[in-house]
Amino acid sequence: MTDTQLSEIPALGRLYAGAVGSAARSRLSPSKTTGSLPTDRHVVRGASVDLARLTDFQRLVLHSATDYLPTGYVHTFAFPVAMSLMAREDFPLPLLGMVHLRNEVQHFRPIHYGEPLTVTAWAENLAGHRAGTQVELVAEVTVEADGGSETVWRGRSTYLAKGVFLPKIDRPDKSAVRAEFVPPLPTALWRLGADAGRNYARVSGDFNPIHLSRLSAKALGMKQSLAHGMYLASRVVADTVQTHEGPFQWSIDFESPVFLPATVAVAIDDDGTAGEWAGSTFTGWNPRSHRRHFSGSVTPLDPAGA
Repeated sequence: MTDTQLSEIPALGRLYAGAVGSAARSRLSPSKTTGSLPTDRHVVRGASVDLARLTDFQRLVLHSATDYLPTGYVHTFAFPVAMSLMAREDFPLPLLGMVHLRNEVQHFRPIHYGEPLTVTAWAENLAGHRAGTQVELVAEVTVEADGGSETVWRGRSTYLAKGVFLPKIDRPDKSAVRAEFVPPLPTALWRLGADAGRNYARVSGDFNPIHLSRLSAKALGMKQSLAHGMYLASRVVADTVQTHEGPFQWSIDFESPVFLPATVAVAIDDDGTAGEWAGSTFTGWNPRSHRRHFSGSVTPLDPAGA
């Protein structure tokens, strides 16, 4: 695998604009039918955090105002580098309309906003899904230290290109039945307005049209706009690790979209005993239909075993 050096963190607006132009020409160009992923990685070295954007992000996801980066913010910082891979002509799936399925993150140590960060991103594990084709984007954030490179954060995001079925990629059996979800007692109720997607887009730069308005979402096959998966993840994970200073890891599965406006019931269950945090599990659901939107966990991380 070779590295493609980028001069700066890409602007998501330009990447989406290019994707709109590509979609207008064809949903799948002839070069996007090979069923193979780019073999190189995209790298940005020595990138700096925008302090004003960090502050806005902390405020939006109700994270305490500190000099250290919320784990969800690190994702938004690294995401444009991963997205630049998805915007390539040789990427086999269309960027517009991608649906977020899952995140797995390892946060190895506190990251100060003043540290220059190197972001490396690559794509792997192209696979069939009952509703289309999925792919995993991996982003790694490192800091130069003592003549070497220290990994401070690593994230794996799984996305679905809904309705796109590539040749020679098998689809899984559709007959699997989900276990019945019995909602626990909620610990919080989130009330999200119709502008929740636009608000998150402003602080994250993620202006995917499926999150911005009912009209732009319908143009991409959604019945109305939906909340960003990373807004939901950032907010619930922030709730669980506000006072935890050690390394941790978290994962979240997005099981059904949160169509805006919405009320989301959330339950966080701490596993600590005798005041010692041992991790948390969480889930979010529609309090009327009892349809689960997401579930996941946050646990302490042993860097030596990561």
